[in-house]
Amino acid sequence: MASGKKSKQARRAAASAPPPVRSKGTPGRGRQADPKVLAIAGGIALVVIVAIVLAVVFTRGSGGSGIPKGTPAVGNCATAGLPGCSDVRDLFKGIPQQGLYLGSPLAPAQMVMFIDLQCPFCQNYETTVMPTIVDKYVRTGKVRVKVEPWAFIGPDSVRGQKAMLAAAKQNKAWNFAEILYYNQKTENTGWLDDAMVAQAAASIDGLNVKKLFADRNSGEIKSEAAAVADAAQAENVTGTPTVFVGKNGTKPKIVGSNGTVPDLAQTEAALDAATG
Repeated sequence: MASGKKSKQARRAAASAPPPVRSKGTPGRGRQADPKVLAIAGGIALVVIVAIVLAVVFTRGSGGSGIPKGTPAVGNCATAGLPGCSDVRDLFKGIPQQGLYLGSPLAPAQMVMFIDLQCPFCQNYETTVMPTIVDKYVRTGKVRVKVEPWAFIGPDSVRGQKAMLAAAKQNKAWNFAEILYYNQKTENTGWLDDAMVAQAAASIDGLNVKKLFADRNSGEIKSEAAAVADAAQAENVTGTPTVFVGKNGTKPKIVGSNGTVPDLAQTEAALDAATG
């Protein structure tokens, strides 16, 4: 699985390649949602001790905010960036972002993507297919894309989703997701912790890191996360990435079939039909 900095040429050369076979999931298929809901259990005894332990964990080295010590207050790719942050900056530079939307609201076509920040299939699609889509369709004003950050793989997915929704409050959601995909590690290993969230945020020029950490636990973010889950259920989304395309003002249709990862050719064909 690719990780770290890639050149634009390398990304585009890989765009026509099929998604790699992963240890989990069927080849050619997206990461499937687990129908089981994680059980939440808690004890009643030793409440005081548990509270003290939690207080120590969440305040150690972070000033009580969850932000690791030494994290810049404002993001700067040049001084604190993760590998690939300059490519991400260049990819989205000059393209309007509004919340979870990328591109002009006057675009004649729309694209909707359901993703999970831990999903390796999403990582492949985002780093090989989307750069071409952004340059060819979004930057030219033909297509506006909405990303729906879904969380179903595990706790890291939830943490990443909240942070991405918080980044959207500063119109940096796309940068945040792409940087994490460049530096993605094995799912459900605890890699997407507060330290990684802080590093990703600090890699985005002008992003207020403290505000992101404060916003991610707000009631508004909780409601937005629930809305994404509702939208996934309403559209019968069973895995990620799931992509929908259509003319602006119409209900977009799924690209490929449900549960499969569309390739560049399928995505471009759907966009060409929507913009033609």
